[in-house]
Amino acid sequence: MIEPWQAALLALVQGLTEFLPISSSAHLVIPGLVFGWPDQGLAFDVAVHVGTLAAVLFYFRRDLAELAVGTGSALVQRRLTVPAREVLALALGTLPVVLAGFLAGDFVEARLRNLPVIASTTLLFGLLLVAAHRASRRAGGTTVTLVAAVAIGLAQVLALVPGTSRSGITMTAAMLLGVGRTAAARFSFLLSIPVIAGAGLLKVAQLASAPAAVPWLPLALAALLAGLCAYSCIALFLRWVDRIGLLPFAAYRVCLSLVLYALWLA
Repeated sequence: MIEPWQAALLALVQGLTEFLPISSSAHLVIPGLVFGWPDQGLAFDVAVHVGTLAAVLFYFRRDLAELAVGTGSALVQRRLTVPAREVLALALGTLPVVLAGFLAGDFVEARLRNLPVIASTTLLFGLLLVAAHRASRRAGGTTVTLVAAVAIGLAQVLALVPGTSRSGITMTAAMLLGVGRTAAARFSFLLSIPVIAGAGLLKVAQLASAPAAVPWLPLALAALLAGLCAYSCIALFLRWVDRIGLLPFAAYRVCLSLVLYALWLA
């Protein structure tokens, strides 16, 4: 079991990296390799998932309420309104990763969760962020079409591979399809809600069958730290993404991949 201060640091790292296009898995592997920390455990994973999910739900609470009301009205009126179309786009963007997770989740856990893979995907998708940044200079779209949603959903399947970054690959796909930076980030963050919720529910089911006692207080603090950090990252990223673009994150990923390769060779 990790120490409380280790749990706090990992919760902050998870909250910071969950929604930025820099890969949480690439960061969470470093403490164990460099400092020999033990695995944080399933209960900790559940706690930080709850924290990051709460952060994105709270930040987009008004958007979600409007989508719910608009979709309800669309069902009553039997026509595809703008909110209903966005909900449909989010559903289409979620379906591929759900299917892929059921079909290939065990293979990913067994074969791909290792340092060479994480280092390589961190580098590869960091370079792809450069292409997305260049495309975003010409992209001005403010909505995601249903066809684009399917393509973004297929790209999100790649996020099952550790080191890819779910937010990074979905934003990259959206920008390459002509969606503007802010709109791409917003769609990516909304798209994270069913994914994080689904992953959290699976972990809760696994945790419920575990015989070990659950340290509720440390886990609650980890969830709180992860949630507060994730909320701040969402707010700042949406505020600044049009100004700073994606190049700083691409450069950071390339540097991080070099660190990971060095750790692997060492």
